[in-house]
Amino acid sequence: MMLALKTILAGLDKVPTLIFDEVDAGIGGAVGLMVADAMRRVGARHQVFAITHLAQIASRAEHHLVVHKAAKGGITSADIDVVIGEERITELARMLGGDAESEASRAHARELLAGAGTAGLEMVRSAGARRKKSAG
Repeated sequence: MMLALKTILAGLDKVPTLIFDEVDAGIGGAVGLMVADAMRRVGARHQVFAITHLAQIASRAEHHLVVHKAAKGGITSADIDVVIGEERITELARMLGGDAESEASRAHARELLAGAGTAGLEMVRSAGARRKKSAG
């Protein structure tokens, strides 16, 4: 509902940036992919930030950031990592709820990225190519 409302208002108000905080609450699977694709269409005209725990939505992102929150001695801190290439596959596999290192989870993560089209897969491929060049 909020996605639909923000999408309509963004077109009318010329809002440059939209933030979706856990728009995936209560959904999953195929519906999650539909929401992700709708957000991607909005992202063609606006900058979109999405906070999500759903791999289907994260797989459609142009950039994937992971926030790690920790509390120590009464102080809460957060670290943010950009994940690309194999790190992104590992993170998507983790988000899917399986063993992030299992081939089944990783294959599902790759399948989600493949469904995202060239943007998702090209980022994975180019990261792999950069790693091979730096290793060789």
